[in-house]
Amino acid sequence: MTQDALKINLPESDIIYYPNFLSSENATQLMNILQTTIAWQQDNITVFGKTYPQPRLTALYGNNMQPYSYSDITMYPLPFTKELNEVKTTIESLISPTVFTSCLLNLYRDGKDSNGWHADDEASLGKNPVIASVSLGQERFFNFKHKKDKSLKHKMLLTHGSLLIMKGSTQHNWLHQIPKTSRKIGERINLTFRVIL
Repeated sequence: MTQDALKINLPESDIIYYPNFLSSENATQLMNILQTTIAWQQDNITVFGKTYPQPRLTALYGNNMQPYSYSDITMYPLPFTKELNEVKTTIESLISPTVFTSCLLNLYRDGKDSNGWHADDEASLGKNPVIASVSLGQERFFNFKHKKDKSLKHKMLLTHGSLLIMKGSTQHNWLHQIPKTSRKIGERINLTFRVIL
């Protein structure tokens, strides 16, 4: 495991990227476990009055039993698994004093699965949310765009075993997304650790 932190220099943000948070071997082992042990679900989402199946599978785990609501979806957590708790503890040692309560997981089955433009700015996440995102499996592009200055954009490739930390005022000022791709690609699992109040 290597903690080579890269600061992502975007204005009005605090974003750090660890490309080698987990070794390739450890990341592959973790992904194989999560694929079969996580209680994946597919909720319906309503956007602009139209309801359709969310274009990815999700799951919520936590230790304080707080539900998480976004886009008219409310999820209720299952207790942290041993593997999720181990990853959580490792991240917390990097970014002390943050202690996460919850992990929202996303499973992107192929290039048609995606996550549209949004900010993790729900009131339940607190004033300046800390989001720690671990990527496993297929590399996917992760796009940022500034909420007010549309000329400010950034695109990065999230690699297998990497960790992206977004904190400070990032969610106030920036939107992010995982866009669809027409390329034939494999599965990606994303763990997003957060503090749900």
